[in-house]
Amino acid sequence: MPSNDVRTLLQTAVPTVAAGAVAAAVSAGVAGGKGALGAIVATIVVILFMGIGLVVLQRTARSLPHLFQAMGLMLYTAQLLLLVIFVAVFKNTTMFNPKAFAITLVAGTLVWIGAQARAHMKAKILYVEPESGKGEKPQNTGSRS
Repeated sequence: MPSNDVRTLLQTAVPTVAAGAVAAAVSAGVAGGKGALGAIVATIVVILFMGIGLVVLQRTARSLPHLFQAMGLMLYTAQLLLLVIFVAVFKNTTMFNPKAFAITLVAGTLVWIGAQARAHMKAKILYVEPESGKGEKPQNTGSRS
């Protein structure tokens, strides 16, 4: 993974982990240990789902740039469906507090998206790949009138 991709991943994952830690502390105070566990599980789910999505999109952008937009839409739809399935499976769980889980899931996703937008705005990414250093000037083939 190129260093720019790792930098983007870190710039999105670190704020999400921090938000998850705050959510776990608040959930522990409000709902006890099960609330903290729900917040921790939600943070892990957000980091896994969004992190895998980011890696897949970055690889798609490099190898198949013409499919980037379609892949992004398909990926976000798949992430949403997987999250709905995950929530549906653990809807009646007694292992952790579902409200703490749901609130942390939404908050963590919003933090991830905000951090990703900030990381992309601050990144200095070239729109066009510069040609390899041939050092030749392009020839003027047109005529001046």
